[in-house]
Amino acid sequence: MIVQGSETLRELLRILIRNLGILEKSDSSCSGVTIAQCHAIVEIGRAGQMSLIELADMLGLDKSTLSRTINNLVETDLALREIDPENRRYVIIKLTKEGYKVYQDIEESMFRYYSSIFSSIPEDKREQVLESLQILTKSVKDSNCG
Repeated sequence: MIVQGSETLRELLRILIRNLGILEKSDSSCSGVTIAQCHAIVEIGRAGQMSLIELADMLGLDKSTLSRTINNLVETDLALREIDPENRRYVIIKLTKEGYKVYQDIEESMFRYYSSIFSSIPEDKREQVLESLQILTKSVKDSNCG
C-alpha cells in the first residue's frame, strides 16, 4: 500500500505542479516579472519589509541567487535595498510604490484564480481538501528538514 500510495501521490503532485506552473508562466499572473521575482515580491509585500537572509530562508534560495533577483527588482524600480540601521550587516528589502502596485496585481490575480478553484470543489469536501494540504505541506517540510 505504501509503494502504490506514494506512486499515486507523486503522480498527482506532478500533475498539480505542472498545472499550477502553467499559471505561473503566464504573464497575467505575475504582472510581467519572472517567477522568482514574483515570489520575492509577494513575500516582501506580505511582510512589508524583510532582510535578505529572511527572504532567502523563506524562499529556500541561497543568498547569491536571491541577490541577483533583488538586484533586478531594484534596477527596475520595484524594490529598495537598505542597510539595517540597527545591524549594518543586514540588508533590508522593501517594495517601492511601483513594486507595491505589482504586488497588489499579483495578489488580486491569484485571489481570483484560487477562488475559482476553491469554489469548484464540492462544498462538503472543501475542509477536507484544506486539511489534507496542511498535512501534506507539513510532511514535505518535515522530510526536507530531516
